[in-house]
Amino acid sequence: MKFAQFLLKNSSVAGIPKLVERFSKFSPSPLSMKQFIDFGSANACEKTSFVFLRQELPVRLANIMKEIDFLPDKLLSTPSLKLLTSWYSQSLLELIEFLEKDPDDKDVLTNFTQTLVNIRNRHNNVVPTMAQGVVEYKEAFGVDPVTNQNVQYFLDRFYMSRISTRMLMNQHTLIFNGSVNPAHPKHIGSIDPSCDVVEVVKDAYETSKMLCEQYYLTSPDMEIIEVNSKNPSQPLHIVYVPSHLYHMLFELFKNAMRATVETHETSPALPSIKVRVSLGTEDLTIKMSDRGGGVPLRKIERLFSYMYSTAPSPVHIDNSRNAPLAGFGYGLPISRLYAKYFQGDLQLYSMEGYGTSAVIYLKALSSESVERLPVFNKSALRHYQASTEADDWCMPSKDPKKLGKYERIH
Repeated sequence: MKFAQFLLKNSSVAGIPKLVERFSKFSPSPLSMKQFIDFGSANACEKTSFVFLRQELPVRLANIMKEIDFLPDKLLSTPSLKLLTSWYSQSLLELIEFLEKDPDDKDVLTNFTQTLVNIRNRHNNVVPTMAQGVVEYKEAFGVDPVTNQNVQYFLDRFYMSRISTRMLMNQHTLIFNGSVNPAHPKHIGSIDPSCDVVEVVKDAYETSKMLCEQYYLTSPDMEIIEVNSKNPSQPLHIVYVPSHLYHMLFELFKNAMRATVETHETSPALPSIKVRVSLGTEDLTIKMSDRGGGVPLRKIERLFSYMYSTAPSPVHIDNSRNAPLAGFGYGLPISRLYAKYFQGDLQLYSMEGYGTSAVIYLKALSSESVERLPVFNKSALRHYQASTEADDWCMPSKDPKKLGKYERIH
């Protein structure tokens, strides 16, 4: 019997490439924040959500699994990547079992919700596992520009895909598991239809402050200014996922505090971190400015790089205890993905010798907050096939050329 199960299991694993091929031919269907809200409002229909997700989740998984194949073979052969691909294959197999199931059967719906919980738990450590694979690859083979470019392109898409699948699974499991979060009764799944942005800013500041004080025994204050151009006397509320916003702000506060404390360790007082939140017609913008000494322009792009991350190896997921303000170097690039996920952005502007301003842009309207999703197609394929061409701008040499005989002789 066990041998039969073994054969069955391995035959289904062998069928994975065909499944990936089949589902990656479909493009993912991006949802807007408004659709998420409608999906989960009072007349939420579990059947409708089930029918949508049993097709949509395999499509999103297959599109990104198709791209995993284009990573360098030496990266794919690391133990971390083998483990990661096995998780994705297993999850895809579990999801497609529901394609032919009857949506009117209550047991099917219950099993589906439980399967989503299992998949979400299985994928909990995807980020550190992938980061570990990159570290293993770097230590063995070093970094070259082509690999860096391909890995950067892939990981932005891979992590964005993961944010989106978790969002779908969270919405379904939170809305249809029959319980309301007592702390947030108005939330629709993980979405707050009236997210108080300034409260989230204060939350993220307080947590970072606590960590900073544990580690450095001091922390900078925060000054916050809010501008509501629509209703000047009203607080700033938008439809958003508070946990996503918190993730971005927490990362930025940690960086700002660390830079401020380390730059001013001999000063009698620490300069405050200044936060300005502004709501316009299209955008909600959060600007965080510190006096932490800044970063040279040359290094700004590297702060968002996965391959050039200078942080310690993420082997031990408990690493965070040793350096609570460091993490494993993926905080900024992943925070930028959270911002971009609903068509926003996160940018850094630095003045070396003075400080840095980080700006988060979010959409003010829920109808314009639409998921930004990777799709595997010929354009994506071209990115992986690109090789480095000679730069079409002159490279400055270290020593200016001698003009020789053309030099003027006084």
